[in-house]
Amino acid sequence: MVADRNPETHVIDFRAAEHLLAARDPRGAVKLLDSVIAAHPENTAARLLRARAFFAAAQLRPAQLEFELVLEREPDNAFAHFALARTFERSGLTERATRHFRLAAALDPKPEYLQAAGFDTER
Repeated sequence: MVADRNPETHVIDFRAAEHLLAARDPRGAVKLLDSVIAAHPENTAARLLRARAFFAAAQLRPAQLEFELVLEREPDNAFAHFALARTFERSGLTERATRHFRLAAALDPKPEYLQAAGFDTER
């Protein structure tokens, strides 16, 4: 069956993984994304989706590693900083979380990022 894999199949798997994650089946999403990433290790969108799935499955260390890889490639990705901060927060690594919350807020001043970073949103 692996021989039948092609770029279109990977797109279908990626989209199906998005739906599985939305349907609260993060482990199913990870399974689909594993083959996509094996074929396209440079695909940052697939890695970000897999990181979100790991986080939703409470697999914090794999989530952290994926978010960090995304940030190596896209250091200005505010969402990845925010999600990595949430991962650190759930892992009890408060100082590391605070750093990434602040980076997310600096890159994209969304209210939720500003609030998480502890910045005053009232002016």
